[in-house]
Amino acid sequence: MAYTILVVDDEPGNLALLRGVLAAEYSLVFARSGSEALAATAKHHPDLILLDVLMPDMDGYTVCRKLKENPESANIPVIFVTGLSEVGDETTGFSAGAVDYITKPISPVIVRARVRAHISLVSAKQLEQSYLDAINMLGQAGEFKDSHTGLHIWRMAAYSAELASASGWDETSCEHIRLAAPMHDIGKIGIPDAILCKPGKLDAEEWSTMQTHSTIGHKILSRSQVPILQLAATIVHCHHEKWDGNGYPRHLAGEAIPEVARIVAIADVFDALTMRRPYKEAWHVDRVFETMIAETGTHFEPRLMNLFVDITPRILAIKDEWGARESRLQHRTA
Repeated sequence: MAYTILVVDDEPGNLALLRGVLAAEYSLVFARSGSEALAATAKHHPDLILLDVLMPDMDGYTVCRKLKENPESANIPVIFVTGLSEVGDETTGFSAGAVDYITKPISPVIVRARVRAHISLVSAKQLEQSYLDAINMLGQAGEFKDSHTGLHIWRMAAYSAELASASGWDETSCEHIRLAAPMHDIGKIGIPDAILCKPGKLDAEEWSTMQTHSTIGHKILSRSQVPILQLAATIVHCHHEKWDGNGYPRHLAGEAIPEVARIVAIADVFDALTMRRPYKEAWHVDRVFETMIAETGTHFEPRLMNLFVDITPRILAIKDEWGARESRLQHRTA
């Protein structure tokens, strides 16, 4: 992939010099004024901008501030390339939103090194975004055949992260569970529509088939060595296990069930009961808590269920927040 760099300088000689330094590795776009720089950014969406400071129509600091004020260009890294070399000049540049500062006369070695360093950060961010997109798509895949679940996977993921935090998980681990939990039902893609969308109670054979979604999902995700996907594989395989050992697919009991799956089990059931499905109406929150508290020690781990009750205000706030999002989404698609 050829990354695009916008080079901005009002001196043709400086543009030619930077062309000679960078053209072999990058796709270059040139501008000779601040206004041209803004127009070129809007047109070409460069991955990096090399920006002169002293220009006749608009100085580089002003250009940089305008770029950072625009959501379309706010995340594009800007490196000032200028003859201004005082500490105050650099401070002004960084305050305007630049990520680096190269002084003239330029050293080709320094320019290449700085540009490569910042392009590598751009690449890392793009890879991270692709990774997050893939995770979100995997989560959505589990709900694709079941159009009645709405925003279930995102709500229950938010509940899971909140309960994990209450259980003492650190911030990074809570974020991991928030990313992994939406994949909990990915195995549903292997369940026939007639069973998955049946508007009534499943018979024994159908229920046996439905239970295989945990194993199907685990087979899909366990092939990966990526930590979040490994966490998701554990969730998929174990979130239907019960504290007393009467869950599925392996009939694990107590602390033999991974904690992450015990957390997601509570979040998943809470959200499932509070939402409308083809075979039932949404339950009132009071009834949901009453039912889940009654199943503490059989279905749910007592410690975690007590924590879930303790954070009821936060759980209800999350429920309301996602309910508002769903209403707006339905209004736009109506």
